[in-house]
This record gives sequence, C-alpha cells and structure tokens, in this order.
Amino acid sequence: MSIPPKLIGTLESALYAEDLDEAARFWTGIIGLPEIARVPGRHVFFRCGTQVLLVFRASVTRVPPKADARLPVPPHGSEGPGHFCIGAAPETLDTWRTHLEASGVEVEADFIWPQGGRSLYFRDPAGNSIEIADPAIWNSDAQP
Repeated sequence: MSIPPKLIGTLESALYAEDLDEAARFWTGIIGLPEIARVPGRHVFFRCGTQVLLVFRASVTRVPPKADARLPVPPHGSEGPGHFCIGAAPETLDTWRTHLEASGVEVEADFIWPQGGRSLYFRDPAGNSIEIADPAIWNSDAQP
C-alpha cells in the first residue's frame, strides 16, 4: 500500500440552498463574508478566511455536465440540512451571539465543549446548521 502525499488543508466546503439570493443576503449581510462568484440560479460563492464557502442549488448541480462541457464538474447535491463551522476568536463569541440575535437569527445552542472551546449553533435561511466556534474545540489533546 502506498503512502498518500501530504495535504495542505480544506480549500472549500459546500452547502445547498434553493434561494440563492436569500443565501447571499445572509452570508454577506449577517455573517459578513464577501461574495466572490455567482451564476444566477446555480451557485453563489463566498470567501471565508483562507477557505471558500460554496452555496449551490442541488437540483441544478445534480445534473451531469454535457459531454463537451468546458468544466466537467461531476454532479453533486445533498438533501436535508448540512453543517458548516466557522472559527472565531473566543473573545468574540459573546459579540457574535448579540449580533446574531439582533439580526433575527435564533441561537439554537451555546455551550463549552468538555475538551474546551465554545460553540454557537444557528441556522442559515436554507436550514443548514451553522456553527461559530473557538478553534480550541479541536484541541490536539482532545479525545474523540
């Protein structure tokens, strides 16, 4: 068996939403991510630190590419709520909670993990579970 080459890290993550305009308003207006690309009716992409958040309409991305497609991206798309976690400095989490609530976003959970680090959970307009967390939740000393 061969040894896999080293990876750099996560480059992009995908969520799915039917209403891309509503998704864009949420991710730019409430969360503050800059929009970096859009194809109306198909997707909208946002910069999130060194990563990119891709928001697709699953009903469109499940369609296989045409044989002569310039970008033959394989079909994809999921049903039901996805999950996306954004890291934030621990001292900003109270401010994040206040901001979310002032923006009409219900915080579903707010707790400190046994291994340390706090997480705030809420939903985007498509129903995806979104988390803003202290990166300490993945402390290397933590047990799975």
